[in-house]
Amino acid sequence: MNNLFKRILASAAAAVMLILPTGCGNGNDAEKTSAEAEPTAVSAENEIKKVTISCAGDVTLGTDVNFGGYTMPELMADKNNDYSYLFSNVKEIFENDDLTIVNFEGTLTDRGVRQDKTFAFKADPEYVQALSAGSIEAVTLANNHSSDYGEESAEDTKKYLEDAGIIWFENENAAVTEVNGVKVGLVGIYELDGSAAETLPIAMQDVKDKGAELIIVEAHWGVEGENTPTQSQIDLAHEAVDLGADLVIGHHPHVLQGVEKYNKKYIVYSMGNFCFGGNQNPSDKDTMIFRQTFSVRDGMVGTDDDYEIIPCSISSTSSYNDYCPTPLEGDAAARVAEKIQSFSDRIGDGNLKLKFRGVDIEGDADA
Repeated sequence: MNNLFKRILASAAAAVMLILPTGCGNGNDAEKTSAEAEPTAVSAENEIKKVTISCAGDVTLGTDVNFGGYTMPELMADKNNDYSYLFSNVKEIFENDDLTIVNFEGTLTDRGVRQDKTFAFKADPEYVQALSAGSIEAVTLANNHSSDYGEESAEDTKKYLEDAGIIWFENENAAVTEVNGVKVGLVGIYELDGSAAETLPIAMQDVKDKGAELIIVEAHWGVEGENTPTQSQIDLAHEAVDLGADLVIGHHPHVLQGVEKYNKKYIVYSMGNFCFGGNQNPSDKDTMIFRQTFSVRDGMVGTDDDYEIIPCSISSTSSYNDYCPTPLEGDAAARVAEKIQSFSDRIGDGNLKLKFRGVDIEGDADA
């Protein structure tokens, strides 16, 4: 028998063995072929993990000592220092996410000397209870008010935040926290002094080195009162995404700016004020909560586009600032949604159709 014929016979025998049952009907699953075997469970490493993050704007507790009128401390006195009041109307939203982040502008201290500046904000350290009661877990301190009463005030603020279990991050002091089994990197950059371009790559590398799978960048930038981002904001935001940011959130203008989708990631250029003791009755009380659910598998963030914008006001009344941010409904919500959409139409390709909670901006607010 020649070698070719032997190989043909061997191949045929192997084919027959593949189609014959490998067991004797004894029900032993270990004897099943791979095609018949029960599917194996997804390993923990391959599991899709969900993380919902809510971001809001400027939180300034306390006041400036030069302010008259009905300041936040006076209101708190009327509320018997019930600090849970301040975030009472948004607490349910923040409780039902996995991580809430705000821009904390001001200081928590009973020390220090007021710096020579137009506005300097200071709150009794007990005000930290408002953040805890409002289910706020993390704050960026990369802003122009974190040392309003000198370095002592900045040190005190960090201490009281840490004592309350609230994560803070700023500039090269980035943070990584684990949420639902996902390591979330928190980066805060300050563009107003020109340091952000240098700080950003250092902080991004730091959180990556610490194992961050999902990275949120909070940026303090732009021009106060302007509803359109500057080119430097846009350039820095794009660089953050290019370096690995999954969401970029902006602060400082104290008014809303638009949203851009760049390389499948969202950039919110300015969140506006939120719980803001820095102005007793701003003419523009519009604000928002940006809420996104991320899917993470094997350390990679998915692109399932699961987000919503919640139109809000910084006050529960329109006649003055009662320091109680409140979700809007009906025509008021539709007005703010249309405003955010119009600002967004000026950025990028102008074709981003945003998703708002309870609002269809092509029609009426949902019932």
